[in-house]
Amino acid sequence: MSKPVDSAVDSGVSAVRTYIQTHRAAFLDDLAEWLRIPSVSAQPAHAQDVRRSADWLAAKLKETGFPTAEVWQTPGAPAVFAEWPSGDPQAPTVLVYGHHDVQPAAREDGWHTEPFEPVVQGNRLYARGAADDKGQVFFHTLGVRAHLAATGRTTPAVNLKLLIEGEEESGSPHFRALIEERKDRIAADTVIVSDTGMWAEDTPTVCTGMRGLADCEIELRGPDQDIHSGSFGGAVPNPATAAARLVAALHDEHARVAVPGFYEGVTELTDRERELFAELPFDEDSWLRTAKSHAAYGEAGYTTLERIWARPTAEVNGIGGGYQGAGGKTIVPSSALLKLSFRLVAGQDPDRVEEAVRTWVADQIPAGISHTITFGAATRPCLTPLDHPALQSVVRAMGQAFEQRIRFTREGGSGPAADLQDVLAAPVLFLGISVPSDGWHAPNEKVELDLLLKGAETTAYLWGDLAGPPRDAH
Repeated sequence: MSKPVDSAVDSGVSAVRTYIQTHRAAFLDDLAEWLRIPSVSAQPAHAQDVRRSADWLAAKLKETGFPTAEVWQTPGAPAVFAEWPSGDPQAPTVLVYGHHDVQPAAREDGWHTEPFEPVVQGNRLYARGAADDKGQVFFHTLGVRAHLAATGRTTPAVNLKLLIEGEEESGSPHFRALIEERKDRIAADTVIVSDTGMWAEDTPTVCTGMRGLADCEIELRGPDQDIHSGSFGGAVPNPATAAARLVAALHDEHARVAVPGFYEGVTELTDRERELFAELPFDEDSWLRTAKSHAAYGEAGYTTLERIWARPTAEVNGIGGGYQGAGGKTIVPSSALLKLSFRLVAGQDPDRVEEAVRTWVADQIPAGISHTITFGAATRPCLTPLDHPALQSVVRAMGQAFEQRIRFTREGGSGPAADLQDVLAAPVLFLGISVPSDGWHAPNEKVELDLLLKGAETTAYLWGDLAGPPRDAH
């Protein structure tokens, strides 16, 4: 015989799933309407479409039940903010982050259908933004309504806020300033980022962190103009040679970054994290095919997953200098150029990394070569410990929806989540249902409809779990 609490849980799950299935068609119709708006933030010709996308979402959030839904202007594309207070003075506050802008897309890029005319084929919805990120933003509207229907509440169990950015696909140039300016409005105890994915359809996972990013451009200058290599070569410093030596010195023989101080503060992987990564069904040959590469390579002592998720890196993104045309041109070039990027992990400070790189570059440059180094805006890394109570709530809610064990990943890339963690001093949790085959940024982007509804179901359980007393996750 089931315990009463089990019956209550079963009843709640049944109520959530019934609500989601009953409203599935209307939900997908609304999502398709939103996907038809080509909100491409990178293309000025679509600026009005990005604004139209923000207006559409704000109106739909009000229709969902959010008493506050506003379009926030920035010097670039608008963001959308919504708020639905719990009514419970003890309720925690949760901020959901996502974005409503999308990558450029055109039929001639290789799409089988029109990218901004959603098409359902089998159990898949094809359209630009279906997974990245409109679909994953929009499942929150269905999830909160299912939460209310299953619990009998008229307001969420948490003070629920949404901040949906309009420039993420353009590098979030105004996001940090926006959240600093609106810090009081978006203040939260927990941040949920729904702009991420899972390992696979049959392996649901929760991401626990993202790497940060620092990048720079280094210009090396030697002679005041290109000069004859026969008359002057071997007697004056060559900036292209200096660039090559700089690149060669960037790593040691163990593929570790050789910049002194680069690893300062790095949060090392725990034995438990390494065990959890090793449990994932990772096939390196398949991964290499996806990477279009012919061999794995990286810092000695770490697996491929550990290298891309939990270790900092330095990459040469571009190198050039001197004559690049057909045939020979025997010169000492006047200049050379390097573009470098550094992926950072928890514990690293981008400002300290920049300072260390500047010092190291200056020490490597030979006499007679001048240089200029320019850094772009940095993105901080973020990491949520495995035992954090809010993370355990996400794991429980997701496990309830998927009815299986939830595993853990990290993201090798970078995003604005760390800015939210930094400005709000709140833990960042990742709740995404996209899978690698969804084709973010590629032709024929799609989302698996069953997983999209599982995302809605997860949030229907999550708000009550975050509002309740801490429990152990299984």
